Amino acid sequence: MKSQTIPIDLVDLLPVIDKQLIQLLRSLSVDDWNRQTVAKLWKVKDVAAHLLDTNIRVMSALRDNYQGLNPPEIRSYQDLLNYLNGLNAEWVNAMKRMSPQVLVQFLELTGPPYCAFYKSLDPFADATWSVAWAGDEVSPNWKHIAREYTEKFLHQQQIRDATGKQGIMTKEFFYPFIDTFMLGLPHTFRHVKADKGTVIQVTISSDAGGSWFIALEDTWVLKKDHQGKVAAVVEIDPHAAWKLFSKSLRPADVQDKVKISGNHELGRQVLEMVSVMA
Repeated sequence: MKSQTIPIDLVDLLPVIDKQLIQLLRSLSVDDWNRQTVAKLWKVKDVAAHLLDTNIRVMSALRDNYQGLNPPEIRSYQDLLNYLNGLNAEWVNAMKRMSPQVLVQFLELTGPPYCAFYKSLDPFADATWSVAWAGDEVSPNWKHIAREYTEKFLHQQQIRDATGKQGIMTKEFFYPFIDTFMLGLPHTFRHVKADKGTVIQVTISSDAGGSWFIALEDTWVLKKDHQGKVAAVVEIDPHAAWKLFSKSLRPADVQDKVKISGNHELGRQVLEMVSVMA
């Protein structure tokens, strides 16, 4: 029986980007740990603490099936956002008493078992947590793992951006991140009316980027290639793209980093995509 191809297979990249994180954190000065990031409520140390929370929450809730406190009733997307934002804020506040040195030690300790857990999963089985920003009620594990990779990339890049220590805006690390983020395009266009067959091209510039296409068939569908006419082309600078699609910046903030040709109304809808829970 022929094995299925995993559309975005990032499980083996998780420990690699974790290694990049540890090297980065060990290079930071005292001043670096206190620098403000593009995540307006968090400084560098807060972002690193959130990454530790991610490791611990995954192992506790998913690997060990331990919930601790029961969540409140979730009736809407906003209820879910409020719940997650509350969890994040509680953790980051508590971690203010932890030194950067201890924080790095705990990240080193929890990273390998976190990665090993995801490696053990059937990539096509249903994930416990769906990728809500892509419009999923149920997601396969491979998609959830890809989303987890984007979290690790995004928060590490926030630290690098704040401290001037670039290093992962590369084809190896950035392309899988933005490729996963593009899974949110069909959900972003779900209410957009257009003629059947309409295609919009989204290009992230630089050698680390690429092009994606969203086409209206019976519904809006994401594609990696397209031969033929497109209604609009949206080209975005990669450094603006990761901030825009994580809601750190909004469309008005990146006008000088975006070029739209063709149908501007359709093209501008691309800039509304938010591929994080925010």
